[in-house]
Amino acid sequence: MNKELQGIDPSVGNFHYDTAYALDAGVGLDEKTVQYISAAKEEAPWLLNFRQKALKVFQSKSLPLHWAPAEIANIDFAKLRYYLAKGGPVSRSWDDVPEDVKRTFERLGVPEKERKYLAGVEAQFDSESAYSRIQENLTKQGVIFVGSTEGLKHFPDIFRPYFGRVIPTDDNLFSALNSAVFSGGSFIYVPPGVKVKQPLQAYFRINAENSGQFERTLIIADEGSEVTYIEGCTAPRFDTTNLHSAVVELIAKKGAKIQYITVQNWSTNVYNLVTKRAVAEEAAEVRWIDCNIGSKLTMKYPGVVLKGRKARGEVLSIALANTGQHQDTGAKMIHVAEETTSNIVAKSISIGKGRSSYRGLVHIPSGLKGCKNNTQCDALLINTESRTDTYPAIRVTGDLASVQHEASVSKVSEDQIFYMQQRGLTEAEAMSLSVNGFVNELVRAFPMEYSIELKRLIDIEMTGAIG
Repeated sequence: MNKELQGIDPSVGNFHYDTAYALDAGVGLDEKTVQYISAAKEEAPWLLNFRQKALKVFQSKSLPLHWAPAEIANIDFAKLRYYLAKGGPVSRSWDDVPEDVKRTFERLGVPEKERKYLAGVEAQFDSESAYSRIQENLTKQGVIFVGSTEGLKHFPDIFRPYFGRVIPTDDNLFSALNSAVFSGGSFIYVPPGVKVKQPLQAYFRINAENSGQFERTLIIADEGSEVTYIEGCTAPRFDTTNLHSAVVELIAKKGAKIQYITVQNWSTNVYNLVTKRAVAEEAAEVRWIDCNIGSKLTMKYPGVVLKGRKARGEVLSIALANTGQHQDTGAKMIHVAEETTSNIVAKSISIGKGRSSYRGLVHIPSGLKGCKNNTQCDALLINTESRTDTYPAIRVTGDLASVQHEASVSKVSEDQIFYMQQRGLTEAEAMSLSVNGFVNELVRAFPMEYSIELKRLIDIEMTGAIG
């Protein structure tokens, strides 16, 4: 059975079909760009006002050159396209998807995966969703799974009270940028007590060169509900820069559980600069599972604000950086209630001249009783020129919390590789076995279909890695 999944195989997304766009905001970002996007989406006046204020915030901020990876300085915002869309309504039937878009998603295997194991699918092509569908039984239970554009139009009473509440517009430069030009993304609402047993999945495809994708995702799990959301990302390889700058907000209410899984395999001309944050209320649980493989530069630090007593947050991440790539990833855990627990496990692999960095924050203020955090950062270097860095920040005041931090850096043992080669394995097979053993604990946290492909990807990446 073919288990090749979108967002995993490094070659699966590297293709491009010419596409005709009905809507194009042009190159560059100014007031007219924002007005064009809002008019094209037929938005309410309050949303245009929101965008205009966000644009001013973006224009007032600068790139965080004092701490961010140096590669970020290469982004030229004036040369990007901020809105490209086919136009027309979102298709509910695969037969109604425009042919040029359908060809792309069929090659990525979207319809096959939907039939096999997904409860719903949202497929975004450049700036807008092309296809959106959820199982009928979930709709009857009150579950909402649509694009953010539809969510704002058709479910404003649910969407608007939480919009921009977890991640304010002025949180950082890229949250301001997203707030000004956002389009697409997912809106999910799960009613009290409803447990969505199969994953909901979104596919994000950048198809045009010199373009940006700025989806905005909001997931609300009401009291006692459960949901798993998976996002996959691909783009063809261009010689020009593409930018992906998303904002993701999660709200887990009392006793709710949200699991958010990312399998990122952007092409190596994409700058992936996203802001992801969750709020966990009393006895709620939020789990981020993050796999960062592609892109030229990734800056991503999923966070959880542990707002309610006995809330739990977890980030499990794998980052693989090959030559020409910098994976700057990590996590943020903000404890603001008693008896809250957080866990961070980050594993990175640097190959060739690749660079990986862990950047984390754990904050526990004084006076909170029974708070616990565990942070574990492990890095594996494959070559003498590969690099890894760790920038942990742990801020704990008072003596009522329990915090532990562990970090390690290791190299693949040449003796171990030699030993396995003497047992009949090739150099690449021996390397893959060592690396898969390094990340095995985290890979098992992914759904089975993805864990199989992650291991296969490592096999591909390890070919010729020693040198």
